[in-house]
Amino acid sequence: MRTMTDMGMGGMPHGSISGMDHGAMPGMDHGSMPGMSGMEATPEAKELQGRVGVDNVAEMPVERLNRAGEGFPAGRRVLTYADLRAARRGGDPRPPSRDITLHLTGNMERFIWGFDGKKFSEAQPIVLQRGERVRFVLINDSMMEHPIHLHGLWSELENGHADYRPYKHTINVKPGEKLSYLVTADEPGPWAYHCHLLYHMEMGMFREVRVS
Repeated sequence: MRTMTDMGMGGMPHGSISGMDHGAMPGMDHGSMPGMSGMEATPEAKELQGRVGVDNVAEMPVERLNRAGEGFPAGRRVLTYADLRAARRGGDPRPPSRDITLHLTGNMERFIWGFDGKKFSEAQPIVLQRGERVRFVLINDSMMEHPIHLHGLWSELENGHADYRPYKHTINVKPGEKLSYLVTADEPGPWAYHCHLLYHMEMGMFREVRVS
């Protein structure tokens, strides 16, 4: 993470978070986890299997935007991502030119986190052309929720509201969940892309998105 200070990432905390008590980890889903499996059968699982930073793969990830996060009592009505709707149409009506699929991975025993089984130091930047319209697809293979934050660019969550997609800075992904959002690369520069559980970020769940 030493290179983070060179990336022009305003607002990023650089302090150490060593010594944090990881025993009670927020976002942990201790109940049933749709889509979670034992890392076998599918080609995608076999590709990730064997990487040090991966101890599980969701073979059948499902969208659960109409479900609240874990810990809410049964029957309680809460706001979900499916309820969010922009007040006005989005500013960019173009369809995406390509999909960028990323797996949110981790190894709970070794406390390693990353994208696609790689920590920040092992991964190349995600390169976008200025003005490009892309779709990010996130698949959470881990047993914890991950709030993913893209600096500098808006994330338009695809939640069934067509041109009225909600604009967000950070999008939470539940265990075993697959979701997507659109991004218009309208701001040049290197941008931080990371899990907002900062001890996950510090342990590798961080990428650079480069718009040029």
